[in-house]
Parts: sequence; C-alpha cells; structure tokens
Amino acid sequence: MPKERPRSLTPLPRRHLPVLHSQPQKKTMMNEEDNGESSTRRIQVRFVTSLPEPFKVPSSAIAIPVDLTRFGLSSLVNALLQSKDEDHKSEPFDFLIDGEFVRMSLEDFLLAKGISAERILEIEYIRSVAPRKEEDPSLPDDGVSAVDGSSSRFILTGCYDGFGRVWEGAGLCTHILEGHSDGVTSVSVINPEGVETVTLATASKDRTLRLWKINTEEATNHPARVRAYKILRGHKSSVQSVAAQTNGEMICSGSWDCTINLWQINDTNAENDLVSKKRKVDGRVEDSQLEGEAFTTLVGHTQCVSSVIWPQRESIYSASWDHSIRKWDVEKGKNVTDIFCGKALNCLDIGGESSALIAVGGSDPVVRIWDPRKPGTSAPVFQFASHTSWVTTVKWHDKSLFHLLSASYDGKVMLWDLRTAWPLSTIESHSDKVLCADWWKSDSVISGGADSKLCISSQIPLQ
Repeated sequence: MPKERPRSLTPLPRRHLPVLHSQPQKKTMMNEEDNGESSTRRIQVRFVTSLPEPFKVPSSAIAIPVDLTRFGLSSLVNALLQSKDEDHKSEPFDFLIDGEFVRMSLEDFLLAKGISAERILEIEYIRSVAPRKEEDPSLPDDGVSAVDGSSSRFILTGCYDGFGRVWEGAGLCTHILEGHSDGVTSVSVINPEGVETVTLATASKDRTLRLWKINTEEATNHPARVRAYKILRGHKSSVQSVAAQTNGEMICSGSWDCTINLWQINDTNAENDLVSKKRKVDGRVEDSQLEGEAFTTLVGHTQCVSSVIWPQRESIYSASWDHSIRKWDVEKGKNVTDIFCGKALNCLDIGGESSALIAVGGSDPVVRIWDPRKPGTSAPVFQFASHTSWVTTVKWHDKSLFHLLSASYDGKVMLWDLRTAWPLSTIESHSDKVLCADWWKSDSVISGGADSKLCISSQIPLQ
C-alpha cells in the first residue's frame, strides 16, 4: 500500500499556532560536533511531560542527533525510562514542539517552522494514541449499520437484518430487539447512565422508529428477546438517523423524506398522540403496544436528512445529501444557520473546544470541521484527507478538545488530533466497508461493518 498523506489541512486557529522564535538567518541552523570526529549534528533538548510517574524522565537538557524522527525520539525516551526502572516496558510515544505534533525529522520540523536551534528545545511527550488491544469481534447475523457506545455498561447496535442488539462486551449479546420489518439504520441510548431500566431508540428503513426498555441488571443465560413498547410512525420514507435530547425527554429523526420529526418520549406528555394496539400471537392477545405521532416537523432540506444530533436542549443540527449543515431552533421550529459543503453529507457531530466545532463526512474522503463562532467565513477550519473513500462516521471524544474518529467505506477507522494533519492511528479490523463507529468507555473504539463484525479496539490512552 502506498503511504497515505493528507491532501490538505486548513491552518490551525491562532490559539493553536506554535510560538516561533525568530533568529537572524545563518548559514546553518544546527551545531556541528566540536571534535570533528562525527558529521552528525546535535541539538540540546529537554523532555517534558504531563504524564504521571513512572513516565517522567530526568528534566536536565541532553544533546541528541537532529535527524531523529518520532520513532527515534520514542526509543530514546524509553531508554531514559528504562535507566530509571529496568522493568519499564517500551511503548510508543508522540511528541509536540510548541503545541504541534512532530511528524518529520527534528531538523525538517525546525526548518519548516523557523525555530532556532540555538536555544534548548523543549519537547513534550505523550503516550501514542493507538489501541493496545483488539478484542475478538462479535459476529451478528448481518451487516452492522449502527452503533452507540454512550453507555459504559453496554453497546447498542443495529443491523441490516432488522434487529437491534445489546452487547455487554465482546461476543456477549444480552438482548435482541425485534419488530422492525427492514434494516435498522440508526440507534440511540436515551438515558445511557441512568437507572437499571434503560430506554433505547431505533430507526429503520421500514419508515418507523421504535422505543424499547431493557433492564441491564437482569441475569440471562441467552439473549432476551424484547418487543418495543412504542412505535413512532409519520415519516414517508426510510428513517436514516435518530438522536435524543440531552435531558432524554424527546428524540428527533431525519429521513429520506427530507424532514426532521420531533417525538415525545414521556407518554404522559403525549396522551393525545397514542393509540393502543393489540396483536394475537399463537391464539392469545399480547399486551398493548403504543403508537405515537410526531408533534413537530422541521422542513427545509431538499434531499435526504442523513444525520441529526441534539447537543443542546434548544438546538438540533442536521446534515443532508443537499450538501448543507443546518442548525434548528427547537422552540421556534426554524432553521437559524446554514453551512454549505459542496458534497452530499453522511454524518455529523459536534464537539471539540467549547463543544462548538462541527465535524462532517460525506461523499468524498475528506473530514471537514467548521467553527461556527467565526462569523463571515464559510470555509472549514480543518480538513483531513487520509481516507480513500466515502466517510460514514465522525465522532468527537467526549472528554478531549482535540480528538475525534472517522470511519469510511475504505474499511478503516482513523483517530485524529487537531494538532496534526496525519491520523494518529489507523484501525484496520474490518474486511469490508465500515458503516458506523463510536467511542466506548473513553478508551475504546467500537465499529461495525458490512462484513457483519462488531469490533472493539481498546486501551487507547488519551491525555
């Protein structure tokens, strides 16, 4: 495989730009060895870190070859740690100079940034953001099209076979959600860290959404089969995305019918919209099943609404195949912000600094990020282009200002940091298109694909 490299990267916002120390131009920026016995140039550096013991090296300055790359720097830091503790096990590190990742030799980095080698250079090291462990994949019966890792207790998935599934961990399915008549396209955990009984939502190509309740503390020797307690009807075409309001009182959904519907979760607030349904199974009548109707429809998109999120109580964001990202005022039911991308969009997430950055992916290999706090500009502030096919998922880490993941039809999940244009890590657990991905328990990435695998990549250190 040819080595991947990004095609473009919009410059970092000024607050992330390195502080450069201008020096008069010299014939060479690097100091030659004084004894003349070696042509290897060296530079004085001091390694610093915010990592706890036992990951701290001595703070004194040392001279190192200027042609070292991050791999050589990582070997050096591991050697320094082993000199303190012979039981230290080597592991990969990443390095930052003035807040920017080093992704070339030190010499090339200093020349590119105009940083003088006359001073003692301070290099910060962190643990490399990459999975330390790959769990054995779970094997549902069909392609895994949707995943939600917002609960630390379980993973929720949706599949082409029309079933939702709840997984306690790798290979352990505890609940099967049955009732949809076509593939499940999107799933959402409505109260991820709530009480024992958890409410779930699923969206499907069968034009409905369904609400479920499960008891996560129930001990079962085999997957418990669960029927939805409420069916939500109203979309005229496949439902592509579902998202819950932060307080868990409502959900919203985006559809191929170009609309966004809002639905009540709490039955007592929507009594007029409920219809009791009974069905016969093996000659007996089962308990009633509720049906609900949308109480608000947001209209404005002209093509499929592929992704919706509800990050603040008063605002919904949507992405569409009509090339637009829209922000909606929930109370007024109106579109208040438009961002046009130029590509059909598949996925959307809000996060990063102040939970304000908008990341999207679509019908090209590029992950684009906008900062809506910057008025008067329609250009993304970052663009990452190491994928080779459509991007299906973008997801911010909920505890980091810098980190996000992306998944693609190229079969890869990539981990990104806003401080570098290159992916920090590439996860290649799938043999076919990756259709969905999410963070789980803050240190794991879960992903589902057309290869009918649910994969878990764990022990990812994030500072």
